[in-house]
Amino acid sequence: MIDTRKSLTCAEFQEQLPELIGSGADASSHPHVLKCDLCRAFLAELEAIAAAARELFPIQDPSDRVWEQIQSAIQVEEEGKTSAK
Repeated sequence: MIDTRKSLTCAEFQEQLPELIGSGADASSHPHVLKCDLCRAFLAELEAIAAAARELFPIQDPSDRVWEQIQSAIQVEEEGKTSAK
């Protein structure tokens, strides 16, 4: 559970940070971050690292050929189920 108390220590906040980020919540609007320069800077560094990592391995959509092979495999499987009945 994510604790939104303003009186969290930095250690308590940073312990909850993975869950906070994983939940998709805006960590930069957490009450502790709004009042703590140290954790605000820490969060900014984490966001910069994450952005740099995303640039290293950009998400690419599979080619049309991959989708065609998947569709073909599904059809073969469905035909096998139909003929087995």
